[in-house]
Amino acid sequence: MTRFRETANAFCKSLPGAEWSDPWGGGHDAWKVGGKLFAVQGVNPGLSVKCADIDTAQMLIEAGVAQKAAYFHRSWVFLPETTDLDEVRHRIETSYDIVRAKLPKKVRAVLPPRQG
Repeated sequence: MTRFRETANAFCKSLPGAEWSDPWGGGHDAWKVGGKLFAVQGVNPGLSVKCADIDTAQMLIEAGVAQKAAYFHRSWVFLPETTDLDEVRHRIETSYDIVRAKLPKKVRAVLPPRQG
């Protein structure tokens, strides 16, 4: 396992209610909150995360911060393993917050509180 992958997994694991799974087999690290994906690492070295919308994802791609995330909606981006780890942490937390905010109220109510 690469340092990038270990660090990204540690960031994801630290978020309240975050759960790991490998739903497709083959060594994927899929992170969910309330049963919904917020970060995925697969065979390609890097991490896919959700953005607020397609425009934000496109802006990150055009700025060279991210790439198009294969197999995901256009509101997702892929962060290669060369991405600065502070940026990775920020994108993981942003993705988590976006997904968590869209969960049903009953699901959010049973999640541990989000600090910070």
